[in-house]
Amino acid sequence: MTDAAIVWNTATGRGDLQITGADLLTGNDLDTAIIISLFTDRLAHPDDVIPDGTDDPRGWWGDLDQDYQIGSRLWLLERAPASQQTLLRAQDYAAEALQWMIDDGVVAKFDIYAEWTRPGMLGMKITVYQTNGTVVAKQYDWAWKGLN
Repeated sequence: MTDAAIVWNTATGRGDLQITGADLLTGNDLDTAIIISLFTDRLAHPDDVIPDGTDDPRGWWGDLDQDYQIGSRLWLLERAPASQQTLLRAQDYAAEALQWMIDDGVVAKFDIYAEWTRPGMLGMKITVYQTNGTVVAKQYDWAWKGLN
């Protein structure tokens, strides 16, 4: 049995469940796991600078005292400059968010490459190496906008 699928809406910048007929859309569990891992806000570390100037570390209360946290810290790049350092941070944050899939044996490894797709728009190419030998390429060139 497959899990409910999260479908990304580029116009709203959000992922959501989708109804098909009387049921929830199910399917591509790998896509759903990656979307949740990258696009859910992970709790900021105590030494992270919060981009909106508040002290709101975001995250999910269910992560308290857990070995793994859900989501990524990519949200911390919201007002980051368009620099090579920002690209490296984006790759690190994505790797951190996806690491659970390697640790749990869901995938063998990831190759993650962040780039500036146009001014103020960060994109990411992620190559997924599954444990069965299948290689899947994912591209997220629409996701992170509004960077300086």
